[in-house]
Amino acid sequence: MPATAPPAAPAVLDAAGTAALREEAEEVLRRLVGDASARLREDQWTAIEALVAHRRRALVVQRTGWGKSAVYFVATALLRARGAGPTVIVSPLLALMRNQIAAAQRAGVRAVTVNSTNGEDWGRVYEDVRAGAVDVLLVSPERLNNPGFRDEVLPPLAATTGLLVVDEAHCVSDWGHDFRPDYRRIRTLLADLPEGIPVLATTATANARVTADVAEQLSVTGTRTLEDVLVLRGSLDRESLRLAVLRMPSHAHRLAWLVEQLPRMPGSGIVYVLTVSAAADVANHLRAHGVTAVAYTGQTEPAERLQAEDDLVHDRVKVLVATSALGMGFDKPDLGFVVHLGAPSSPIAYYQQVGRAGRGIAEASVVLLPGAEDRDVWRYFASVGFPGEQDVRTALAALAQAGAPLSTQALETRVDLRRNRLEVMLKVLDVDGAVRRVRGGWEATGREWRYDAERYARVAATRAEEQQAMLDYQSTDGCRLEFLRRALDDPEAAPCGRCDNCGGFDVPREVDEDAVRRAGDDLSRPGVPLEPKKVWPTGLASLGVPLSGKIAPAERAGEGRAVARTTDLGWGAAVRELFAPGAADRETPVPLRRAAAAVLDDWARELGLDGVVAMCSASRPLLVAHLAEGLARYTGLPLLATFELRDGAGPTPSDVNSAHRLAAVAGRFRLPAQAAAAVEGRTVLLVDDRARSGWTLALAARELRRAGAAQVHPFVLADGD
Repeated sequence: MPATAPPAAPAVLDAAGTAALREEAEEVLRRLVGDASARLREDQWTAIEALVAHRRRALVVQRTGWGKSAVYFVATALLRARGAGPTVIVSPLLALMRNQIAAAQRAGVRAVTVNSTNGEDWGRVYEDVRAGAVDVLLVSPERLNNPGFRDEVLPPLAATTGLLVVDEAHCVSDWGHDFRPDYRRIRTLLADLPEGIPVLATTATANARVTADVAEQLSVTGTRTLEDVLVLRGSLDRESLRLAVLRMPSHAHRLAWLVEQLPRMPGSGIVYVLTVSAAADVANHLRAHGVTAVAYTGQTEPAERLQAEDDLVHDRVKVLVATSALGMGFDKPDLGFVVHLGAPSSPIAYYQQVGRAGRGIAEASVVLLPGAEDRDVWRYFASVGFPGEQDVRTALAALAQAGAPLSTQALETRVDLRRNRLEVMLKVLDVDGAVRRVRGGWEATGREWRYDAERYARVAATRAEEQQAMLDYQSTDGCRLEFLRRALDDPEAAPCGRCDNCGGFDVPREVDEDAVRRAGDDLSRPGVPLEPKKVWPTGLASLGVPLSGKIAPAERAGEGRAVARTTDLGWGAAVRELFAPGAADRETPVPLRRAAAAVLDDWARELGLDGVVAMCSASRPLLVAHLAEGLARYTGLPLLATFELRDGAGPTPSDVNSAHRLAAVAGRFRLPAQAAAAVEGRTVLLVDDRARSGWTLALAARELRRAGAAQVHPFVLADGD
């Protein structure tokens, strides 16, 4: 059928017609799941009937594994058979898209996707959609505001679509645990749909507040009430899950527990961690002790992600050690366990992640190993929320004054924000109508914009309540699953009889002391590489810094070392304490002195160092001087020079983008004139307290190389803010 066909009018069905429609729906279901005895759940049928027979808008809040995707694939097949246009599914993750395409094919539904990895196919996909050869088009929420898609593809698609599906719909709500600004554009898409086009929103993780917010947005105008949208909320019980919390005395005990217990757990599974560095460190430790493990984070290359997912699905690895990047959309029905090394910041996010386990098996183990560092990590992510009003006003003024679209990269040089925060801000402003994404970047619309400080404060307060609830989950002596279900406002929440508190899950709590010692040795082994900067940030000329392009090899630092990252499981705690807000300047703590010496012993033997050069510091002069002098004494190398702060130089800002960080440190220090002779021809150890952006070290290394130093190797206590 051509995709331009108008939507068919809703059918008025009598009892016989309803029965026939249900039988047709269940025949599609049987093809979808490959089971001749499959039957629809009552709520599945209620949703399908509402979409197909009555063209309603519906929100389905049901547990993971309940069969939400069956609703929209069955509805698609029925609607297409009745002359409707293609279904458009807004889906957040590539993993989800891949699984859904495979599922659709089983039901005889042709599904295609446009996303960041298949750009060469877009033209063909759009042509197939226009020709009516596609039953389902899956798009990411970000695609909705791609200028070409938004202006050229979306209008005719919205006019001819047969069903709109919003998957993981809690992302629509900024009260949700995983709010994404791009999802708010769906409201505009809803407003552009012709009358009578059914809409389905689905999620497994929405409490009453999020459910109400999403339902209101489904009504488009926001003036209608929940009664105008069919809301189907089911029980969030997961009969296969066995939940437990284990408080261990140290990081080493937690790692040792993983090494001992993961091989004993059924099948394969996921170990969730809170940071990218922890994913790599834990995966390395597991592999070193015989557990096949792969790290999976937001920084993992797309091809490597695909391979890692496939390896887990086919049990070629025992475990993926993952950040929240592996969340919505990953589908392995026989996933045997989910273990958290560190707690997510909300029970709702935790329920969503553990819901990956046990979807198609009788029992799955779910264990939380909270850490002392969890609250520090929560605090950090909370600190990088929506920018303050002045930052927003500055960005709007820069766009208004530019006279032409500015790319995010170009706008970075005009706004003191890191790129990830700048991008989130622009997406929110786009949804609010203050800016617009166009070919070439962003432009101001000129519409009046109001900073909704009250709403942001309410959301921040809600996040704080969720963090406290996560702590309460860990300490409760009641049922674990009941606690999570109540956090999601499940009216049927009741004791599960299967968790550690209910007495149904006796998780091993003891660990072998030799394993603890080995884990402790790994954690106490300090030292992480500092890769040298090779390219200057773009746009520095507009900030008064005459640097651009690649950093000349003759002016570049060599590889350096940090004792630890601030996010590390081992030495991370020591450096976080040293650089905590309000912490006093002091001499290098004894444990970190020993760690620094150990890093030098392990790393610097073959460097041929000739001397030490100390950086200067406005915030921690005592620490930097003490560290440099101590390392000089330990190595027997001379302290060749100390950089000097220029008059008026203060601490450098941390929460700004790369170009502004470099501009802030450029010109703030100098190498004394007499130091040139001291460093000429020498291989130098450049000592500072920490590497935040790395630009201070890059600029100092450049000065030293220009003064004649043969090589410069940076050394710091901490890598990261």
